Amino acid sequence: MPRYDEHDVEHYDRPRRRTRPRTKERPAHEDAVDGVVVTVDRGRFTLLVGDQVVMAMKARPLGRKGVVVGDRVRVVGDVSGADGSLARIVEVTPRQTILRRTADDDDPVERVLVANATQLVVVTALADPEPRPRLIDRALVAAYDAGLAPLLCLTKSDLADPEVLLSTYRSLGVPWVVTHRGPDRTIQGLDEVKERLSGQVSVLVGHSGVGKSTLVNALVPDARRETGHVNAVTGRGRHTSTSAVLLPLPTWGQGGWIVDTPGIRSFGLAHVQPEHLIEAFPDLDEMTEDCPRGCTHGEEEPECGLDEAIARGEADPVRVASFRRLLAARSVTDY
Repeated sequence: MPRYDEHDVEHYDRPRRRTRPRTKERPAHEDAVDGVVVTVDRGRFTLLVGDQVVMAMKARPLGRKGVVVGDRVRVVGDVSGADGSLARIVEVTPRQTILRRTADDDDPVERVLVANATQLVVVTALADPEPRPRLIDRALVAAYDAGLAPLLCLTKSDLADPEVLLSTYRSLGVPWVVTHRGPDRTIQGLDEVKERLSGQVSVLVGHSGVGKSTLVNALVPDARRETGHVNAVTGRGRHTSTSAVLLPLPTWGQGGWIVDTPGIRSFGLAHVQPEHLIEAFPDLDEMTEDCPRGCTHGEEEPECGLDEAIARGEADPVRVASFRRLLAARSVTDY
């Protein structure tokens, strides 16, 4: 006679495997030490742990969580920095700021470029290659969206008058520094650049050939970033930096850092919302409180509070026009 008949529940139950119940408890890693990510290369992370350069991998419990340059992390394992040693990143501490971009405006995938930066330095040459204001505009939009302070760094001022470009951005209140090579090949204007970078975590972005790596080498002599030249036919520079790298500034930098990034030819802004952009301009933002719902504050918007403020003489038309140029830059891909 069978042990169970068709009326017994056990007759239909599949036999259960005897396994230990899963637990959500994770190791506390009380022995973990603090580090900062200085560069990323194909799943390997170079960290600074104190003054020691350490190679690390990401621990499996972090899953698909990205780790980027500038991240402050906690690390376990071998942090001696000896050849062949490998530590593990077990925690990424909360980020204070995130600089993102999309590859193109129709690309929904956001890419985090750098974490925990405080300043975005847009490096552009005044000539050779010619400045590209639309890319500058888009970089400024990314800075405002990320909560970073913007700074224009204009190089090669011995080849063109900086005032032509500065007149475009003066109404936005964007600070600037100007540099050029002197007769002895040293960079003139470097002291003012150092003053602006001191104590900051600054991300340098710009087209290839604008002198970004040359500037980095002057600021951090041990960086030894490769420099290139501008193609006489295309007017474009050759990519010399292939990956972002975080570099501590010398003693004059008061604990500051700079991030040298590869030369960029696009800066997608699909992730930026108009309401986030205008928040970077408090004086204009307060003029939009009575705007219709969904108003983007663009030039074609009916009944926009910015237009009404201009009509009442309460807003500077040049400043409003400059803001709207940045707003329009979100959807302009030809730059």
